[in-house]
Amino acid sequence: MHTEVLVENTSNLYTQKITVGNHTIYSDEPKELKGDDKGAGPFELLLSALGSCTSITLTMYANMKGIKLDVISVRLNYIPPNKIDNSPSRITRKIHLEGDFSDEQHQRMLEIADRCPVHKTLRQGVDISSSLT
Repeated sequence: MHTEVLVENTSNLYTQKITVGNHTIYSDEPKELKGDDKGAGPFELLLSALGSCTSITLTMYANMKGIKLDVISVRLNYIPPNKIDNSPSRITRKIHLEGDFSDEQHQRMLEIADRCPVHKTLRQGVDISSSLT
């Protein structure tokens, strides 16, 4: 899978226009960081990618296995690195599921959530190559 995203600055200081195919969204910083709060911040978009991938992966799994899954909600938090105790940055992910499934299937869905492609990419790391055009 090859994905291309175009990010362009706007006339607002930190507001960024993000184009993905025929979709447009905006990213910005909050007012307390001198942004205009016109969109989610970069780390919020990162968490959104993980949360939506998790939910989609669980939906695909439930459909494939014939599991009735009525509600999926994924709450994520980014915790920056702590320079005092040298702990790395962390993401917490709390998954809430409602539907008609057994305790065993419920536990299995937690394992499946860890198989979402964004989760796997974040865990494995990714090589980033930058150049000027």
